[in-house]
Amino acid sequence: MALLALTLAGCSSVSNVLSGDKVDYRSGSTVRESNLDVPPDLTQLSRDSRYAVSGGSVSAASFQSTRPAAGTAPTVAPRELGQARIERAGSQRWLVVDLTPEQLWPRLRSFWQEIGLNLAVDAPEAGVMETEWAENRAKLPQDIIRRTLGRVLESFYSTGEVDRYRIRVERTTEGSEIYLSHRGMEEVYTNQLQDSTRWQPRPSDPDMEAVMLTRLLNHLGKTTEQAQATLAQAPAQQPARARVVDEDGAPLVLIDDGFDRAWRRVGLTLDRSGFTVEDRDRARGLYFVRYVEPRAPQPEPGLLGRVFGQRNAEAPKPQRYRIEVQSRGERSAVLLSNEQGQRQTGDAARRILTLVAEDLR
Repeated sequence: MALLALTLAGCSSVSNVLSGDKVDYRSGSTVRESNLDVPPDLTQLSRDSRYAVSGGSVSAASFQSTRPAAGTAPTVAPRELGQARIERAGSQRWLVVDLTPEQLWPRLRSFWQEIGLNLAVDAPEAGVMETEWAENRAKLPQDIIRRTLGRVLESFYSTGEVDRYRIRVERTTEGSEIYLSHRGMEEVYTNQLQDSTRWQPRPSDPDMEAVMLTRLLNHLGKTTEQAQATLAQAPAQQPARARVVDEDGAPLVLIDDGFDRAWRRVGLTLDRSGFTVEDRDRARGLYFVRYVEPRAPQPEPGLLGRVFGQRNAEAPKPQRYRIEVQSRGERSAVLLSNEQGQRQTGDAARRILTLVAEDLR
């Protein structure tokens, strides 16, 4: 199938972000799973039974019919959403509500059902939900041929992009904070003949995160107008300065934010930047993550290479790290350690911390 390379211009206003035709996900959409060669770092949260949905993924159509006994949130009587606001730092946004995580969890499940996305991770005890990869059909061009024959030729159209969303819920003294992050993959040709393709990561989309946060507000009980107003009223604060500095021979990220705000923003950055957060301990300021450094695309072996069994180098394996957020008075520091808690000082540590700092800016 020919690859349809489509691009979507960035939204420059709230009205553009909230346009009603930006989202059209469908369960069982035409994503060619056999060709979706997902890098190790973009796999689901964990194969551990704590995080995997029993029996594989949960389809949007089956949310209400069956629920696994293990790992479900306690039953809590529904309560109307009261106070809710969106906080913002640069391109980062998160939702602050007066509902507990236990009250939120069933509604978050039904939200993904409403959107049409299946869950790959449903872990109330970890406060994490993650969808399967899916194609946003709203990005397809709506020309006269497409409008006329679209349903007949549905399987022949592809955007060449797939999306995945993660929700992370943190308990607060007044309710919960909801962090929603987007991850993307795009299909690219592997050779000049354009007869084969592969999938590679593409940047996260803050506009789609804003769209989903607004729709979530709507699902939780706000009217469409109220949800749009909440997004529009979110103060567009400049993100606090973040930079990589050296301390005792080891790199760290210094942020001009207090601990609470830095903790929130670092968590969202990790979700958006290719890290898999396996666990977290806010009291100690620790995120336990899995990460694999991206590598440059490898050229396909030529004819002689294939004849003599030449293969591309194996993809690097994910590494586990501890990312620590420390309070430094009115500032905060982000440190990188290995799985055993030893500070990392090499070039890889500097590259990882630079990635974190760039998203925080």
